Amino acid sequence: MEKQPGPKATVMTAKFELNGQEFIALNGGPQFTFTEAISFVVNCETQQEVDELWGKLSKGGNKSRCGWLKDKYGLSWQVVPTALVEMLQDRDAKKSTRVMQAMLQMDKIDIETLRHAYTNG
Repeated sequence: MEKQPGPKATVMTAKFELNGQEFIALNGGPQFTFTEAISFVVNCETQQEVDELWGKLSKGGNKSRCGWLKDKYGLSWQVVPTALVEMLQDRDAKKSTRVMQAMLQMDKIDIETLRHAYTNG
């Protein structure tokens, strides 16, 4: 019988699917930690969805700026309302700049505040 690396009963690789996207995770050992170089983006349609996911994912973790957070395992997430992306892509540079400035002041993204910045120049 071959000796396996790592402690007994330790998962070395795992394959999983999220929303139709396949992922493979590798247990590289304690010397490899999560960084912001890898993050999951969650696109949300409503403020309720933003609030719910922000609360659940940040529980036991750390909240950061502009919709970023780290969960209790140290994995980075971006909780992004689809309205933010739409407003940032507006052809009117003044509108999109106001939205960007508003977003840069936030931790959890607030859609109503973004809409106010978008419409009130």
